[in-house]
Amino acid sequence: MNGIAQSRVRTVATTPFDDQRPGTSGLRKKVAVFRQPHYLENFVQSVFDTLALPPGSALVLGGDGRYYNREALQVILKIAAANGIGRMLVGRNGILSTPAASCVIRKRGTSGGIILSASHNPGGPQGDFGIKVNAANGGPAPSTLTEAIYARSRTLQTYRVLDAPDVVPDQFGASVMGEMTVEVIDPVADYAALMESLFDFAVLRTHFASGFRLCYDAMHAVTGPYAKEILERRLGAPAGSVIHGEPRADFGGEPPDPNLVHAHELVDVMNRSDAPDFGAACDGDGDRNMILGRRFFVTPSDSLAVLAANATLVPGYAVGLKGVARSMPTSRAVDRVAQQLGIPCYETPTGWKYFGNLLDAGRITLCGEESFGTGSDHVREKDGLWAVLFWLNILAARRQPVETIVREHWRTYGRHFYTRHDYEGLDPVAAESLLNKLRERLGRLPGQRIGNRRVREGNEFQYTDPVDGGLASGQGLRILFEDGARIVLRLSGTGTEGATLRLYVEAFEPDPARHHLDTQEALAELIAAALALSEIPGRTGRRAPSVIT
Repeated sequence: MNGIAQSRVRTVATTPFDDQRPGTSGLRKKVAVFRQPHYLENFVQSVFDTLALPPGSALVLGGDGRYYNREALQVILKIAAANGIGRMLVGRNGILSTPAASCVIRKRGTSGGIILSASHNPGGPQGDFGIKVNAANGGPAPSTLTEAIYARSRTLQTYRVLDAPDVVPDQFGASVMGEMTVEVIDPVADYAALMESLFDFAVLRTHFASGFRLCYDAMHAVTGPYAKEILERRLGAPAGSVIHGEPRADFGGEPPDPNLVHAHELVDVMNRSDAPDFGAACDGDGDRNMILGRRFFVTPSDSLAVLAANATLVPGYAVGLKGVARSMPTSRAVDRVAQQLGIPCYETPTGWKYFGNLLDAGRITLCGEESFGTGSDHVREKDGLWAVLFWLNILAARRQPVETIVREHWRTYGRHFYTRHDYEGLDPVAAESLLNKLRERLGRLPGQRIGNRRVREGNEFQYTDPVDGGLASGQGLRILFEDGARIVLRLSGTGTEGATLRLYVEAFEPDPARHHLDTQEALAELIAAALALSEIPGRTGRRAPSVIT
């Protein structure tokens, strides 16, 4: 016990839970599930049993401020103290964005961290809660570790907890819990310093002073304090440029999901005749972003490609990129940039840990997912506010509007028309049956003509990690056409109610005369083909998706 007073450590008898398998984003459940007796304690003890850290090790702890964050924080601290952890670095008020947690882990050299978040999922008493483990590199725990945590959770019979007063998380400084030091840190300071080392803050201050305007929607989530400090205080954006900047336990009643549906107030602002020059939003834990110009939406796939094409305009990337990576469902727009730059482009499964291996090995500099996540080698998580600052630096350097930059990009590289249709809250059995039926048909599709396109291949994506040789299979069903168009279907692992089926449709258009087309119009034939092939309406009863991006 590393000298902890034995009388203060309780060993509590418990029974294992069978539903604590962490996904790619950790363990996510309804708040009511986490509040069951012993549920959170069992999972946290399983984490410490599996990590088996040397006595005196240090960890980082914080979250997105959602409902149950403060209560879970105290439970984790007391179990950590009872398990011999020597030091916990805790974000003030329990606040620490996911990319900031990665930054602190890396800068302070801790053994890893525990992040309390369910990302873009709804908050509040009826909402969702989540907990995930980050490794010493600052990135999500590898699947070998999460599977070991799950295996331990199914056999756990006792957990250890320290009887001690709660830590006051709103006061900076160190306190003692048993023999463990709890240090409450500024959640913004280390992260803001890192951003200032990457981007040209002097140029950005001048750009704002010249009259440049933005609207940043923090969605009452974790990035509010970060955005106010960096955008308004350090860069000089006018007060009020950050909206919904105060974190709330229920995120103001809206899911903190930065898309065209849930960030509707920002969308309305950017569609006005007097709209600011730039609009952006980030999600619950700060790792996702949405980018907007005046009456112009930038898809996450295009955003990654534009950042790659313009990276040398930014001080932190002035020497160029080692390589880029994208998740398989993400459009191939960045592939064309990589080809022209003469650098590698990797296609990975969905899940940031796959990028982590490539980043740690020095094979890539930038990476991104179509689900509004973008990042680089500065941390080992996707980073929403970093992407916003990257865009701002490009805008200040080029002195052009967002729309002009994107349209010039299309003229240079061609346009990838791309859309994602989400069908949320499906019956899991029906969703699996739908995919199984399509899986059976994939081998018979090559050579078939669908509309004006001929199918080249139908397959299920699998990935062999070029760094460690690990194999990831069952990563999504793909229908690939001879002209480069694609249809992809996969189940998302981020929801807590029912199943979320995601349909992705992509087609490349080299002709600038057609780049003005509406995305849904340009892809209408492929979307109809995808619905017919997958039988989504008939098998799910859904006549329309829940969200279109």
